[in-house]
Amino acid sequence: MKIIFPELEKNRVASEAIKNFPDIEFIPAENLDQATAILKAGQADSMISGLDFSSRDVLIAYKDSIPLKSAYFSSCFICQKDGKILAIADGGVNKQPSKEQLYTIIEDTAKTFETYTKTQPKIALLSYSTYGSGGKNPDLEKYHYCMEQISANHPDWLIDGEMQLDAAVNHTVFTKKTPESPLKGNANILITPDLNSGNILYKALEQFAGFTIAGPIIQGFEVPLADLSRGSTKEDTILTLDVLIKSLERN
Repeated sequence: MKIIFPELEKNRVASEAIKNFPDIEFIPAENLDQATAILKAGQADSMISGLDFSSRDVLIAYKDSIPLKSAYFSSCFICQKDGKILAIADGGVNKQPSKEQLYTIIEDTAKTFETYTKTQPKIALLSYSTYGSGGKNPDLEKYHYCMEQISANHPDWLIDGEMQLDAAVNHTVFTKKTPESPLKGNANILITPDLNSGNILYKALEQFAGFTIAGPIIQGFEVPLADLSRGSTKEDTILTLDVLIKSLERN
């Protein structure tokens, strides 16, 4: 397996992180254009970047070079702490997703999560409101559409919403607010209505709760891809590579 890592020879975090994957061949590159050209030519299986490049530049490079497999591309973050693993989407790509985009975000994120954890996706569609308790919500139509489509196409996954975060992940709150929910307060995939809330949520887990963050994992292209924050640590980079490699093995 070969993975392009443009920052490999220029960034200490990159060079330290790859030591955890002795069976993988990592390929450096001078810049994003050279890196994606190598990938497009079939000389590597995947690519990770972002330690020294903005997410915007990384995503444009992917978009301009790599064909799509899904209807849209998206991102998810895999957040891990003390054996607990959550996926958050979309916090890196889609600003205000349509219902069709949101469906693709949910589907691809659940597949990424399922591949990495080997556990059943339990998907919460997050909101300021639970089951309409907050009044009219412009995201409800999109959420209802996605719930119907996911339930029809992936009956082995659990999905519910719209709901507040505490009802999605806290068993005590679940018994009070959503006792009929199939998630039972055990959601492991958190879908946010827009890019703002997704990005803020993952960074809050990182900065205040001490989660290690993988990603964003870039989904929807013909090959699994990854971006990194310029603030990613060695641990974040290792986790991102671990998720990426397992996605490659599935792919």
